[in-house]
Amino acid sequence: MTLPIRIMTRDFQLVCEIKKYSSLQITNSWHGIGIMELHINRYIENADKLKSGYIIFPHNRLNKGCEIKERKVAVDENGKATEDWIITALPLKSWFGQNITMPPEDFAEDSFSGDAESVMHHYAVSQAINPADPNNKLPIVEGSNLGRGMQVEWQSRYKNLAGEMTEVSTLSGIGWNIDIDTENEEFVFNTYEGRDLTANQDIYPPAIFSTDFKTLKELSFVESSLNYKNVAVVAGQGEGIDRRIVLAGDLDAAGLDRHVLFVDARDISEKTDGRNPVPLPPEVIEEKLRNRGLQKLAEHRQELYLEGQVLSKSKLVYGIDYDLGDLVTLQKRDWGVTTDVRITEVKEIYEPGNTGIELTFGNSRPTLISKIKEQLSGMRTEMTR
Repeated sequence: MTLPIRIMTRDFQLVCEIKKYSSLQITNSWHGIGIMELHINRYIENADKLKSGYIIFPHNRLNKGCEIKERKVAVDENGKATEDWIITALPLKSWFGQNITMPPEDFAEDSFSGDAESVMHHYAVSQAINPADPNNKLPIVEGSNLGRGMQVEWQSRYKNLAGEMTEVSTLSGIGWNIDIDTENEEFVFNTYEGRDLTANQDIYPPAIFSTDFKTLKELSFVESSLNYKNVAVVAGQGEGIDRRIVLAGDLDAAGLDRHVLFVDARDISEKTDGRNPVPLPPEVIEEKLRNRGLQKLAEHRQELYLEGQVLSKSKLVYGIDYDLGDLVTLQKRDWGVTTDVRITEVKEIYEPGNTGIELTFGNSRPTLISKIKEQLSGMRTEMTR
């Protein structure tokens, strides 16, 4: 089965619809960005309309709009050009990746405290929807804010806006997206809270994913401590022995059970913002540093990496019985694994004769490249101070 794809311009003019292609793979991410990849014969009707800057989305699925970023000719196993285009598109929330967080005038950083949903809405508005610099304004409107999620204290200064959204989402569990509203011709920033579909709740029918229950075709399981950290050494302002240092996390951990992470938090100001700043009390500064440490530790707490392929004829139907962002129960009896975990990525595959769903539960497993980039980023920060 193939899924029709619609193409439209940024000003909501429908260009065409495409129904024939070789492969469509859509990776939807709850916390991060995701990606769409389309393989299509370049001589098929309307294939020439798949141009950079156009927006494509599966028929009537207005929460899955993507902007075309790349078009290239596919090659075969011998390295020869084929008749197929490979179209790469990024979800609309990737637009936030074009902006960095600019502090308000006369302020060292853009700070906000409150529930996680309000924190995300604050940065969406202050940095993209209604920024101080009109050149940074994106064609997005703000959706509803229901004040959900844990309490968060966040400071940001010259950080990638999409990266900040991803971090707050990962910390709190609140999802985010830029949806298409064709009726009002608007792109809408929305935040979401997934449903609790775990086995022990009694509000919804539970979603239990298990090869034993015929709801999973296969499950990959990795128990890893490669990314695990439980103590953060957070370094604030100052130089050498005068630099302010605090610890955060499991401070009772010792010896081989202690996994330490260094966090550079020199960007956290020790003064109030404004034209006439005054020094903050030491306990306030240290609390800000501890909060930063806990935020970074949250990125290193995942030790179970679980990915599963859903049966084509499963008892659980994607989009009805479960969806991206929902909390579900995952069970593999012969491995001794039973856990409640969030669906953080859904990969949809549409090809002639092949339709499939692949799920990522919890955090995605870090790749070698992502870990190297993270380490180099930290080294670069220290070297330039």
